[in-house]
Amino acid sequence: MMSEWMLNGGINMKKHKKLKIAAGILCLLLIIAIPLCYYLIYISYNHLTVNTYDIKSQKIETSNGENLKFVVVGDLHDNTFNDNDDKLVQTIKAQNPDFIIADGDILNDDSKNPDIAMSFIKRLVKIAPVYYALGNHELEYMQNQKSEDLLDEIKSTGAILLEQEYKDIKVKGVPVRIGGMYGYAFDPNGTTKKADMGDGIYDFLKDFENTSSYKIMMSHRPDSFIFGEASKAWDIDLVVSSHDHGGQVVFPFLGGFYGGDQGYFPEYIHGLYNKDKMKILISSGLGSNKQKLPRFNNVPEVMLVNLSK
Repeated sequence: MMSEWMLNGGINMKKHKKLKIAAGILCLLLIIAIPLCYYLIYISYNHLTVNTYDIKSQKIETSNGENLKFVVVGDLHDNTFNDNDDKLVQTIKAQNPDFIIADGDILNDDSKNPDIAMSFIKRLVKIAPVYYALGNHELEYMQNQKSEDLLDEIKSTGAILLEQEYKDIKVKGVPVRIGGMYGYAFDPNGTTKKADMGDGIYDFLKDFENTSSYKIMMSHRPDSFIFGEASKAWDIDLVVSSHDHGGQVVFPFLGGFYGGDQGYFPEYIHGLYNKDKMKILISSGLGSNKQKLPRFNNVPEVMLVNLSK
């Protein structure tokens, strides 16, 4: 009979062999995982993509049947695409837009100056009219600088800055009203009582919705319209937002990880949504500031919107 010592020795050898195999598999997985993670972070700041969204409305009727086309960019956060930011400008130009929406956070709250952001906007203005909405980083930048000079710098680029303001335009003969608003479109109770809403917001929204034109509201945070009664209360055709970076980290099958006021695994994070009386279009943006987690598996996005009847 085999001695107990030999039997235990054989068992230990088998266990040792299995441990070596397991360690080898783990090492192999790490060898694969580390460059894969690096790649998924790299493409999230450099692999520019164009996503097209088709939106129909009875208000959009051009004389020759053409679509209205506009581009949405947001959350640039001074990203220069590996020192090749011309790639972004040329990509936008190639879409041949009728106008461009710059939906906030084009710079960072801690930017040394707004030069990268303003240079970008100046080049966009040469392509098509640019409508600029303030994001939280523009507002925080001005607080940090203890100055509102940024507002003048944005206007000096030739872009049309809209904060609780709107502009009536005609695009291919179609009347369009474009507005911009950073604040919440509801009061702390989720209702839309004038006395409880932010300063001037109620009057601005009532004025904004009073038109038969196609109405586009630039609202950097989707949170401003997805909570409370906002999407039921206000007569707005399309709200255009960014802010949440598509969830910053995008998990396969699960989607975006985090979205501002919406918390973890938010519902309204990226794409086109029908919510009550309005459509809400949310861009995943073009970059991010220094955050606990980098953009991951989340390519930077230029949105091309086709409006048609």
